[in-house]
Amino acid sequence: MVDSYIIDLLVIGSLLLFVTLLSGWISRLPLSFAIIYLIVGILLGPYGFGLIQLRRAGVFNAEVLERLAEFVVIISVFSCGLKIVRPLKFRAWNITTRLIVFLMPISIFGLAVVGKLFLGMDWGEAILLGAILAPTDPVLASEVQLSDTNDKDELRFGLTSEGGLNDALAFPFVYFGIHALKDNNWNNWLKQWVAVDIIWAIAAGVVMGFIVAKAVVWIEKKIQNKHRVDEIMEDFIALGTILLTYSLTEIVNGYGFLAVFIAGLVFQRSYGNSEKPLAQLEFIERLEKLLEVGTILILGTILLVKPMLNYASQSLLVIVLLFLVIRPVGAWISTIAGNSRKAYRRRTWYSGTRLLFGWFGIRGVGSLYYLSYAFGKGLKGEIGEQISWITYTTIVVSVIVHGITSTPLMNWYERNLAKHENSSSPATIDEFQ
Repeated sequence: MVDSYIIDLLVIGSLLLFVTLLSGWISRLPLSFAIIYLIVGILLGPYGFGLIQLRRAGVFNAEVLERLAEFVVIISVFSCGLKIVRPLKFRAWNITTRLIVFLMPISIFGLAVVGKLFLGMDWGEAILLGAILAPTDPVLASEVQLSDTNDKDELRFGLTSEGGLNDALAFPFVYFGIHALKDNNWNNWLKQWVAVDIIWAIAAGVVMGFIVAKAVVWIEKKIQNKHRVDEIMEDFIALGTILLTYSLTEIVNGYGFLAVFIAGLVFQRSYGNSEKPLAQLEFIERLEKLLEVGTILILGTILLVKPMLNYASQSLLVIVLLFLVIRPVGAWISTIAGNSRKAYRRRTWYSGTRLLFGWFGIRGVGSLYYLSYAFGKGLKGEIGEQISWITYTTIVVSVIVHGITSTPLMNWYERNLAKHENSSSPATIDEFQ
C-alpha cells in the first residue's frame, strides 16, 4: 500500500503545477489562489481522502498550525517592509498612522462589544476574540497590496503598511485576553501588561528590528568588499535576517513581528544599489507564496461541519458586523479630514479609496497564528471552541468573499482613480521627500 505521505507529495506537487501553469488565466478571474488551496485542503481532510490529519482522537494539534502560521507571517511582514520606499516622515505615513491608531482599536473593541453583548462572553474573552480577528492579513492580501517598490498608490500603500504593522500591534490585546482568562481581576496584572506587553515589547521590537538589520547589512557589505558571496546563496541573506531579527527580539521579550517589519524597512533603505533589495524581495515573495499554500491547505483540513454549524449563527453575526459595519465604519472614521495639503487630501481621501479601505479587511494567516498561540497559553474548553470556530469560519468567508471581489474591485478602483486624478491633479509622493 502506498504511504499517505507519498500521496500528499503527489497532490501538493500537482496543485503547485496546476496553479503555476494556469496562473495567468486564474489571475484574470474573480478568484484567488487561496480559494483553490482551501478547496484542495478540504479534499485532503476528513471529508475527502483523509490524507492530512491534525486531529488525533478528537484532539487538535494547534502547535503545528501555530509554528507554520508564525513562519508565514514573519516572511510576509518582512516582504511588506521591503516593498515600501516611502520616506519615514509623518506626513508620508499619515494613512498608516490612522489605520493603526484608530481603525485597529475600533475593530478590536467593536468585536469585543459584539462578543460581550451578543455572544455571552466575559470582557477578557471578548477582547481576545477582537484581537484575534481585528488584524488584516499580510499574506492573503497580496492582490491589493503594493506590487513592487515603484508602486506609489495610496490605497495599496495603506493596506501594505497596515498589514505589516497590525499583525504585531494587535499582540498587546491578545495578551490582555490571555491574562484575563487566567485571572479575572484585572488589577492584579494591568500595570504589568502596560509596562511589559505595551511599552517594553513595542519599543524592543522597533529597536531590535533597526539594530539587527543594520548589523547584518554592515557585516554583509564588509564581507562583500573582500570576497563576493556566492550569487545563489545571496538570496538567503534576507531569510537569515528575518530569522535572526525575530529570534533575538523574542529572546528579549519584544514583538518579533514588529521587529521583522522594521528590519524590512531598514534593509530596503540600507543599500545604495536598488537591485539588491529588489532581488531579495523576489526571493521572499516566492517563499511566501509557497508557505501560503501549506497554511491554507491545513486550514481546509481542520474544518468540520458539525461545530461550524453549531456556531454558525454566532459566526454569521460576527462576519456581517465585522465586514459590513465595524471595519467600514472604522475606516471611514479613521480617514475623516486629512492632510492640510489639499491636493494630497484629494488623492488620499477620495471616497472610493475610503470605501475600499473599509472593505479590504482580509482575515487569514495572522488570525490563525493568534488563535493557535492563545490555545498554547491557556485558551480551552467551551470558550476555546467558541472562539476557534468563529475564527475559522470568518477566515473561510474572508478567503472566499474577498478573493472573489478583490480583482473586480481593484479594476474598478484603478479606472475611477485615473478619472479622479485627471480631474484633480493630485500630489505625488515626491512632495513628501
